[in-house]
Amino acid sequence: MDHIFSTNAWLTIALVFIITLAAKVVRSSVTLPAEKTSKPRPPPEAKGAPLVGIIPAVLRRGLQAVIREQHRALGSVFTLRSLGLAVTFLVGPECSDHFFHAPEWEIAIDGLYEVTVPIFGKEVGYDIDLDTRNEQHRFFAKMLRPAKLRGHVLPMEYFGKWGECGVVDLMQEVDHVLMLIASRCLLGKEVRENMFDEVASLFHELMGGMHLISMFFPYLPTPGHRRRDKARAKLGEIFSQIVKTRKMSGRVEDDMLQDLIDSTYGDGRATTDTEVTGLLVALLFAGHHTSSTVAVWTALRLLTHPEHLRAVRAEQERLVAAAEQQRSHHGGGGGGGIDYGVLLQMDVLHRCIKEALRLHPVTPMILRRARRGFTVRDKEGGEYSVPAGRLLASPLVVNTLLPNIYKDPHVFDPDRFAAGRAEDKAVAGARDLAYLSFGAGKHACMGEGYAYQQIKVILSHLVSNFELKLESPFPETEDMLSMRPKGKVIVSYKRRTLS
Repeated sequence: MDHIFSTNAWLTIALVFIITLAAKVVRSSVTLPAEKTSKPRPPPEAKGAPLVGIIPAVLRRGLQAVIREQHRALGSVFTLRSLGLAVTFLVGPECSDHFFHAPEWEIAIDGLYEVTVPIFGKEVGYDIDLDTRNEQHRFFAKMLRPAKLRGHVLPMEYFGKWGECGVVDLMQEVDHVLMLIASRCLLGKEVRENMFDEVASLFHELMGGMHLISMFFPYLPTPGHRRRDKARAKLGEIFSQIVKTRKMSGRVEDDMLQDLIDSTYGDGRATTDTEVTGLLVALLFAGHHTSSTVAVWTALRLLTHPEHLRAVRAEQERLVAAAEQQRSHHGGGGGGGIDYGVLLQMDVLHRCIKEALRLHPVTPMILRRARRGFTVRDKEGGEYSVPAGRLLASPLVVNTLLPNIYKDPHVFDPDRFAAGRAEDKAVAGARDLAYLSFGAGKHACMGEGYAYQQIKVILSHLVSNFELKLESPFPETEDMLSMRPKGKVIVSYKRRTLS
């Protein structure tokens, strides 16, 4: 009974989160009026109880199910309303171009992610103006370009603690491995050699401070928020001291922390210690959650589809053998295993990750707000007027399963992305809007390449060195803002004998 109450309460909060954001946007936004022309009709609205709207339906069936049901009932453009406020959903590439590609003065992201401010800190992210934030994004883009990523493919020592056989919680293991990878290429040798356990523990506290209630009350003095703030303050002390020490000693390291220290704005101003710390936390926070979630979902899909697991392993063995032969031919000797070049060629594994991410997006929806009213045309040719100030949502939980784009959309079929088929490229006029797992347009995730690389490194090592078996049931998805597997992912392993 307590579990049912807790689940219903969180689902209510998930909906109220959207409503509260809409309220804040309506109160705080300065919008431009739509042109005075004859307007098309407003989007159809879901039927609901007086005042509370669709909240009872969300309590009964879950937020994701309600979104999918209303899409089937109302079409590609529809509105969910509660407590007098509304969210308009735009489904499919035909309705999404303005959402993803309009200029910031028409479709904005500001005001929607204030929850990140106490996590990332001041002077970065959504605590600053758009121009400064764009410059900070430029720092990230430079750090995450392929030439820089090449140096971060490291020998996989991370599963060395595993014995010949055993049973583990794969989610917990992958979380730990990603922190180890971050300590090698992001956080710096000072953390890796002297304080990894402390930083990992602090980051865990920071992640634990992001509950659904945090989305609209980020500074509420809850125990979780107090732990979050204490952890963030301590991380700030640690990284500020590392930055100061490096600058005083003149020592330069080959890691992303150093890249942030050396970054400068367009006017020549150098990054401050506070900015470096905040940007480092933001990069770690964003990359860790996505990569961990996608790596585990991909592993789960491979373990339950052995034909694709065999294809991944065969591709890996072929590519490694070819790379070793080439190195030997050029006098480099054999060995070397998986390097950046081999990872780039892993097309089968890449498609498996992409397909797992399609079936298991890391967030249920992408949010924007309309600064200016606009007209949207749906797939069927209908036109709808969306008013200024409206909160907008592109629901990934629907977009990734559209049958007019993906054949048998609920089936795990990585070959749908293979050359010659490429279902996400076959939709006329869709541009970059058929596959939205990393977003699109000017706010597309710039860490996509880095995420794929991390996931490939982890899964390649597991596939090469272990026989794995899923012992727990295939997990459900958390029906909240997080789309991680629900509960533990128990996997047994047996070390492979490599020839």
